[in-house]
Amino acid sequence: MAAATHSVTLDGLSGRAIEVEADIGGGLPQTVLVGLVDTMVTEARDRCRSAVSNSGTTWPDQRVTINLAPSTLPKSGSHYDLAIALAVFAAKSLIPADQLTGSAFLGELALDGRLRAIRGVLPATMAAAEAGFDRVFVPEVNVPEAELVQGIAVVGVRSLRQTVALLTGQEQPDDPPVPPLDDTPSISWTSGDRLAHLDLADISGQDDSRMALLVAAAGGHHLLMTGPPGIGKTMLAQRLPGLLPDLTHEQSLAVSAVHSVAGVLPSDAPLLTRPPFLDPHHTASAVSIVGGGSRAIRPGALSLAHHGVLFLDEAPEFASNVLEALRQPLESGHVVVSRAAMTAAFPARFQLVLAANPCPCGLGSSAGDQCRCTPLMRRRYADRLSGPIRDRVDIHRVLTSMSRPEMASAMTGARSTSDLAATVAVARERQARRLDGTAWRLNSEVPGVDLRKRWPVRDEGRVLVDQQLRTLKLNARSADRILRLAWTIADLVGHDVPGADDVEAALSLRRGTALGGAMRDLVQTA
Repeated sequence: MAAATHSVTLDGLSGRAIEVEADIGGGLPQTVLVGLVDTMVTEARDRCRSAVSNSGTTWPDQRVTINLAPSTLPKSGSHYDLAIALAVFAAKSLIPADQLTGSAFLGELALDGRLRAIRGVLPATMAAAEAGFDRVFVPEVNVPEAELVQGIAVVGVRSLRQTVALLTGQEQPDDPPVPPLDDTPSISWTSGDRLAHLDLADISGQDDSRMALLVAAAGGHHLLMTGPPGIGKTMLAQRLPGLLPDLTHEQSLAVSAVHSVAGVLPSDAPLLTRPPFLDPHHTASAVSIVGGGSRAIRPGALSLAHHGVLFLDEAPEFASNVLEALRQPLESGHVVVSRAAMTAAFPARFQLVLAANPCPCGLGSSAGDQCRCTPLMRRRYADRLSGPIRDRVDIHRVLTSMSRPEMASAMTGARSTSDLAATVAVARERQARRLDGTAWRLNSEVPGVDLRKRWPVRDEGRVLVDQQLRTLKLNARSADRILRLAWTIADLVGHDVPGADDVEAALSLRRGTALGGAMRDLVQTA
């Protein structure tokens, strides 16, 4: 006899419905699992055999063939267990076939029949809803995550016995609750709301750097800060999420889906509403940053920082292949991880913040005799951040030490994070109105062609950019980034169209030179 159930396979964040067929036929007792499955899925036959035997029936003592169709699609993961076990139950005529119609089943089975929590429930449920399923069965602990998807009924179950009872209309057993997924991430991940208590007003001085941080937050621009240790680079970076607005519902679903696939989505708060903040250590491997894995492909820090902030402290100390892997995501907003058996694409539209010392010792040439690094050593250290990476960063700032009197006077007059966050919100509202009806939300996302054709700056501002191009101080990509910065500055100061002052301020942010005038007033108390 043969029967079929349905599940979902994930390729990155995209899912596809899978038909799980079970056939009990003549022959020696043997269980065969086919359908281009990997080792992790092959192990499911042993788990399912024990789970079925411990759930009120016996495993067939005949040849059992289980097929995961379509056979041309690679299958990986342990979430097919529930669908496989139920297909065997249905093949033994213990479950009516009509009760399986229109349902998708997700869950890993323990040997005693309990359902363990799994990763990727949110994107899998979204794929099931798009495939037209009416309901989805998931482990009870994953129910809050699955219920984020509208248009599909979510049924939470604790065990295989409980699932069979629901499908046959019998009395449900009182099985113990399922513990949540315990999977510690290999990279440092912090929810944006955990940094909300950090205030920019706590940083003494550094008005230009705080202004650069404000512009970066308003337009979604990338930022590079260079300065000696203890100058405040990390403090500034950690306060950037506090300036960013809450995620929209669409962004929250996208970010939560990535974290669900990675297995780091909090079970008590499955919908992330604040931008994530990722600060991996400089010894992190390329796989943990970019994504990948020996079996299943998992997202890395680039994708976990989607719609958030990726902070690379001591950036020159990162491996060169890790830094160069930033090129594609910074331009395209997604990362593609390719392996011999499969390829997965993950979203990676993040805001990059880099922090670096001026030289290997960290003091820099401004420290005089205290710095013993030769010019060649400084050059080699700076070259660890290649030209193409630096060119993709919009804002460059050099932080300098302050004297004690300057530090004492700078303790007053700085605006708090909450005040500056309101300024960022106003600037983003101006961008949203201007970009309404397009695929972009922030100035940093607008392609250069559309920026020049649809939203040109004033003539005097365009002349400044043309002069930089003629003298080879800017290339075409850098010129587009200057125009995007000019639009963000205009949104902050309330200009309808960027003028010469806005373009000059954008050039100063790009060069790392001092700012003044209305720009400095934005970060100081009036």
